[in-house]
Amino acid sequence: MLYYLFKWLHSIGLPGSGVFQYISFRSAAAFVLSVLISMFIGRGFIRFLRRKQIGEEVRDLGLAGQNEKAGTPTMGGLIIIAAILIPVLLVCELRNVYVLLMLFTTVWLGLLGFADDYIKVFKHNKEGLSPRKKLIGQIILGVLVGVVVYFHPDAKISEKNRTSDVVYTPVVTALQVENQEAAQTPKIFGEPHHSTKTTIPFVKDNEFDYSWFTRWLGDDTGKWSCIIYILIVVFIIAAVSNGANLTDGLDGLATGTTSVVAVGIAILGYVSGNVIFANYLNIMYIPNSGELVIFISAVVGACLGFYWWNCYPAQVFMGDTGSLTLGGIVAVSCVIIRKELLLPILCGIYLAEAVSVIMQRSYFKYTKKKYGEGRRIFLMAPLHHHFQKKGLHESKIVQRFIVISLLLAVLTVATLKVR
Repeated sequence: MLYYLFKWLHSIGLPGSGVFQYISFRSAAAFVLSVLISMFIGRGFIRFLRRKQIGEEVRDLGLAGQNEKAGTPTMGGLIIIAAILIPVLLVCELRNVYVLLMLFTTVWLGLLGFADDYIKVFKHNKEGLSPRKKLIGQIILGVLVGVVVYFHPDAKISEKNRTSDVVYTPVVTALQVENQEAAQTPKIFGEPHHSTKTTIPFVKDNEFDYSWFTRWLGDDTGKWSCIIYILIVVFIIAAVSNGANLTDGLDGLATGTTSVVAVGIAILGYVSGNVIFANYLNIMYIPNSGELVIFISAVVGACLGFYWWNCYPAQVFMGDTGSLTLGGIVAVSCVIIRKELLLPILCGIYLAEAVSVIMQRSYFKYTKKKYGEGRRIFLMAPLHHHFQKKGLHESKIVQRFIVISLLLAVLTVATLKVR
């Protein structure tokens, strides 16, 4: 809302009001606001949860320090959601299709996670929302995201013209560079169009078209590719959202790793939505995606502000309200900027946590069927509990996972040049 106010003030010539037209300024504003909101709202919200005795019910898993966490306030993901939504509503251009899609993702998965936490806390059902119902909610979101990104008139990409290898850099103002107006000046990129192409790492022509999967049907025009694309989007959202959920098992782990992942997405989103950087890096240009950087900046701020309360020893847990939401935001934002195939690198911690659970369960079932007794690969799954069982303090595990996440984020960004 402040965006439209300052836009009007700029139109009547108020000095200094034009600063709100810059994506970089609004990203910084969103970051600062979200940090402050999550920190200041957090104190009062934690007190409220304690008064209402809304605390975590902890299972005795034989982990060091686990029983001491019983009664710690949960549902702290509401703090994260508020710290994202308020700055976005204030400083983003709300008519942007990508912002609307991210807002819907945040609210939808927030409600899904809240329902799970509500059942656990108030109904005293440790299982929470059934996995099937969670999956149905994620599928609905995935179908919506896939349809919007594939069909919406403002959700298009521009590919670099391959007729010439001459790198042309137009002379433009800083505001044009940030708001992508320079895309109309040179003919570096072709006309925006709907596409099922995405970015793949470590190859020179770093684009892959999902329509390739339908060619065996004789589908040369790609008319059935939308079905494949939507199914892939559904899988990505479900996988990443559940991966983030599994990562949320130690104080500050999901918050710390997600903040690093979000910074990586913000960088990828900025270069993808900026015609100058997209030209330099030889990647597809995503018109109208600059506002996404502002949204992700709010996510980074919300995570860091929540980390203030969630770091060891945690004063509040985010619950599924926060973890499902953050995972969904990561997945959908990468789908929007066509960088979803970089997720296994960028979200390597999520992937390791999810794979450890899959391996553990699969191997246990296999050995139980074959030998009559289930055996385990890890001391305990997800992976962070394995290291706890080995005697490492949870604070050390969290810090090391964050360091690994930083390395993976740098590697992900580097893939734009390493081909």
